[in-house]
Amino acid sequence: MNYNDNRVTVPGFNLLKLNRPNIPVIKAENLSKSYGPKKVVNDISFQVDTGKVTGFLGPNGAGKSTTMRLMLGLSNGGGITLFDGKPLGSYSRPSKVVGILLEAKAFHPTRTARNHLKILAIQGGIPLSRVDEVLDIVGLKSEAKQGPGKFSLGMSQRLGLAAALLASPEYLMLDEPANGLDPEGIAWLRESLKNYANQKHGVFVSSHLLSEMSLLADNVVVIGQGKVLANTSMKEFIDGNVGTTVFVRVVARDKLAKLLDRQKLSYKKKGDGLELSGVKTDQIGKLAFDNKLTVLELTTKTASLEEAFLEVTSGSESYAAKEIS
Repeated sequence: MNYNDNRVTVPGFNLLKLNRPNIPVIKAENLSKSYGPKKVVNDISFQVDTGKVTGFLGPNGAGKSTTMRLMLGLSNGGGITLFDGKPLGSYSRPSKVVGILLEAKAFHPTRTARNHLKILAIQGGIPLSRVDEVLDIVGLKSEAKQGPGKFSLGMSQRLGLAAALLASPEYLMLDEPANGLDPEGIAWLRESLKNYANQKHGVFVSSHLLSEMSLLADNVVVIGQGKVLANTSMKEFIDGNVGTTVFVRVVARDKLAKLLDRQKLSYKKKGDGLELSGVKTDQIGKLAFDNKLTVLELTTKTASLEEAFLEVTSGSESYAAKEIS
């Protein structure tokens, strides 16, 4: 792989623009992993496109972390993952291909933050000047001389992100990178990753923060009990599994219900109103107006990622809890 040392300016990240092959994707094919008789990853296939953020979702114990380790060759198992058409191990400088954050505290606790990154830079043939650049990017410049053993989880995550960015990689693979970050840090991470992807790079990120993932990801891969449950765009995932509904509240609800029955429009009672799917507010508003019904409320309810996720993963949880009593 030939690299062009042309600097790309992205808010939040300082990257190197690379000459790319003709297949700019990460492609995971038939990944499998068993522990004894239990298959924790069962013939999983998907791809991570450049120019997009791909969210990786699943209940606890679904196999997300194991899948990421299989992709990177850090765990033995079946299948193969190709990075721009080649296995990661075939590259002489794999850190240029993919930046990794799998463990928040993957560092020597007494080595300073700067020295931790310096060692990684030397190992990867990266200019040492890049160390202070990434410390500044992740907001740890003032902590560069501190030993990360006493870092909070959020600070440890930032140091892990600095390490992932050190070689200005083509792709990022991040496992729960928002854990421990405060609201400002989460917002910074979201915008930085979106900007990174917009520069024709790829981001593959797992998270349990579904509301945050709905703002971040373009595509989504959902797994449960080691199998792929969904692999599509975020919009198609939400619309296809829950969709949007219209809620209407009128003075004479029973009269509106009869009108809807005549038009064979399905609805269900919700509170003192009606909830409908497959219709638009304009259609219901006109129906009420034509029949002289006073409308008290008429709104479109957009489905959430959480609702779609719970619908798709229902029954695939490894740890099914009960209500606290």
